[in-house]
Amino acid sequence: MTSVQIDAYLRRLGLARPPRPTSEALRELHLRHLRTVPFENLSVHLGEEITLEEKRLLDKVTEARRGGFCYELNGAFGTLLTSLGYEVELLAGRVYGDEGRLGIPYDHLALRVRAADGDTWLADVGFGAHSHCPLAYAERGEQDDPGGRFRVVEAGPDPAGVRGGAAPGTGDLEVVRDGKPQYRLETRPRALGDFAAGAWWHSTSPRSHFTRSLVCSRLTEDGGRITLSGRSLRTTTVDGTQETRELETDEEVLTLYRERFGIELSCLPTVRTSA
Repeated sequence: MTSVQIDAYLRRLGLARPPRPTSEALRELHLRHLRTVPFENLSVHLGEEITLEEKRLLDKVTEARRGGFCYELNGAFGTLLTSLGYEVELLAGRVYGDEGRLGIPYDHLALRVRAADGDTWLADVGFGAHSHCPLAYAERGEQDDPGGRFRVVEAGPDPAGVRGGAAPGTGDLEVVRDGKPQYRLETRPRALGDFAAGAWWHSTSPRSHFTRSLVCSRLTEDGGRITLSGRSLRTTTVDGTQETRELETDEEVLTLYRERFGIELSCLPTVRTSA
């Protein structure tokens, strides 16, 4: 990233450039990203191409002031962190579905981040409702976070009987939230281009939940969450209380995208029923 690109990204987050790539600065960057850059799949339903190239991802976040799904959000965030001096590695994950089944390979992208103070973190700004702060990568006990109680644990065999890497400490990990596994994480670093097939599948397959529904969601300043799914607006307070209302007009929806998510649209995205 150029200095201009870094400054543009930080302006989007409302932050000054941190003097050093510390763990404290990473927590602030992570939290501000979740509050500012929405998790959204609007491109899938607007006919916009999703390309995992650093410049395209950065332009989407900074110039277009959009969000994205995991590949885009964590891809862009990882590029920013690297440019700020953090050591960043991309990790591939497979997300657990409602019935406990694992998703496709390269189903998810998360970040392993080493700060200047020597600590290593699991950062993830692309999973929707998740931890508000990075998780301590090497910690195997419970980690309390405003988003829940998390654990990063050694994974058992997958459905094919495979544990991951053969060498000690190289096996798969599982990220658990409130006792429920969220995703299985490989520990081998990957390149951004490795996730292209996963991004293509999620944006084109009729079996992907991203082609079957609309979502635009972000963390609120008070620790709650606001989510717009089509015309359905759901607000969740910090104590978990939810309220849902239906928006009646196109103008209401477009105004909410603009005022609550910072996304300026000329037309409404609609679910591609032919997917």
